[in-house]
Amino acid sequence: MTSGLSVLIPVFNWDVNALVEALLAQQADWSGPVEIILFDDGSQEQFRTLNRPLANRQGVHYQELPQNVGRAAIRNQLAAASTRQEWLLLLDNDSLLPDAQFLARYAAARHRAPVLIGGTSYAPAPPADAALYLRWRYGREREERPAAVRQQAPHAQLTINNALLHADIMARFPLDEGLNGYGHEDTRFGAALAKAKIPIIHLDNPVLHAGLEPVAVFLQKSEQAVHNLAQLYRTEQLDQDSRLLQTVRRLQRLGLLPATRFALQALAPALRRNLLSRQPRLRQFDLLKLYWFLVQI
Repeated sequence: MTSGLSVLIPVFNWDVNALVEALLAQQADWSGPVEIILFDDGSQEQFRTLNRPLANRQGVHYQELPQNVGRAAIRNQLAAASTRQEWLLLLDNDSLLPDAQFLARYAAARHRAPVLIGGTSYAPAPPADAALYLRWRYGREREERPAAVRQQAPHAQLTINNALLHADIMARFPLDEGLNGYGHEDTRFGAALAKAKIPIIHLDNPVLHAGLEPVAVFLQKSEQAVHNLAQLYRTEQLDQDSRLLQTVRRLQRLGLLPATRFALQALAPALRRNLLSRQPRLRQFDLLKLYWFLVQI
């Protein structure tokens, strides 16, 4: 195993040329070989046409899978395809690098822990398209956290987007492919690392999340993620509680789960209408996610 770096990027319906070019421009900042591995996970032909020329770039490996295998499986396959580099950098395809020092910051910090999490940022100005506003606001207010805040609960704040890890970590703790569809692969991964007492260091090295989903798509993905969280909860695969789980456990202690489920069932259509409006409120989103969770347990 060399001291090099494999950048692993699952591709799905996104033009990754800008991200790959930015990474190639920073290769010299990593002391060791750098490879970029792209697996297309069943994209539409228009995106494959845009991305195929990347296969001709030195240090880039591009492959198209015949059908979509899902978020966890594609990352496990990417890790297995790494040519025995010591470090793996997991990035989502709709990420953009913050500046020209992105890889340099990771290179300088890699001695500190076997798992480093750089974080995610969002554009400071709201999107012009109102349909993207809820996703942008949620990202700005709930996901964009400085390293010092994330470090207070390092395993619970782990995200598989923008994560630098020793290659043996992925070999020992592959992502859970049993989860259905979108969401909480990173939650399960963080819980497994916590149980094994694998240290995690959070850095202020965020990528910009450029791929904002329209509200209807975001709600669909969020509901699937809550279903996955409920599955982990039912099978007792979580050692740390998110804010949603803390609320569920509090209601359970008070004996209020049935009454809360009943009340939210009546409110759910109004909550959804608010989130589909031009003035969505995150509190309404929290209540809708609580309802989705309660109907699963």
